[in-house]
Amino acid sequence: MKPEETRSPLWSHGMFNTTPDLRMHYVSAGAASRTVVLLHGFPQTWWEWRHVIRPLVDANWRVIAPDYRGAGHSSKPSSGYDKRTMAADVQRLLREHLRIEGPVALVGHDIGLMIAYAYAQEFRNEASHLAIVDAPIPGTAIFERVKANPRVWHFAFHNARDIAEMLIAGREREYLQAFFHTRCFDPSALDLQEYVTAYSAPGSMRAGFELYRAFEQDSEDNRRSLERNGKLKIPTLAVWGAISNSGPLLGQMMNEVADDVTGVQIERAAHWIPEENPTVLAQEVIQFLERTR
Repeated sequence: MKPEETRSPLWSHGMFNTTPDLRMHYVSAGAASRTVVLLHGFPQTWWEWRHVIRPLVDANWRVIAPDYRGAGHSSKPSSGYDKRTMAADVQRLLREHLRIEGPVALVGHDIGLMIAYAYAQEFRNEASHLAIVDAPIPGTAIFERVKANPRVWHFAFHNARDIAEMLIAGREREYLQAFFHTRCFDPSALDLQEYVTAYSAPGSMRAGFELYRAFEQDSEDNRRSLERNGKLKIPTLAVWGAISNSGPLLGQMMNEVADDVTGVQIERAAHWIPEENPTVLAQEVIQFLERTR
């Protein structure tokens, strides 16, 4: 990230002590009364949304893009990587620190969509829209199908506690480059150096792997939430890349957990849609938000 980009007049940076062991970094842009929260994936940070923020602000939305626990400039505690806990982190940031009132729209990519879904289930009166971008939700039948796909080998590898950390230590660039490029349409769209810097920091890779090690807990939490609360009633958008591993399965998956689902495929993109084709993604998200107001 270039210094002038860090100091962009479009957005400002902030920190919030969410819990005693977690200091959360976030970016805020715009001053509209409507708020959209952008939740990034692994191995990325809030920076993956850099090309999506301005179109949302121009469409009269206030944007909040945090680094979730364990990522970017946020703290990297030893625990708390189940997505329900991470959703509670975001909820405290929005309500206690930023004092945002009323429901917010949630947009999550990869791990971020798991957090966004947990938020929408746990805080059902505080979410107006949910957009999920190219990843499965633990606890769904589609998640089990995707998990068995050899192309998502990293689910098992990241669960090998201590072994994964040992093998990647000192080789973060090589690992992240391979991780990105095997699921990519346009490698040049990704800011590899930004993420290498972020995930070479002490504790960052371990925190990233803990996201995957919490999947069994996430699955149990999501199944219980669905049994207790039923399907989501809010408008839901499922987005996938044209050459994604999961593809249109995501629309089918969201029908397991939500009643009002729209699916859309983004051309010239694989998994890393917010960076590979941010213009079209932003257009689709804005149209979805406005159409379902």
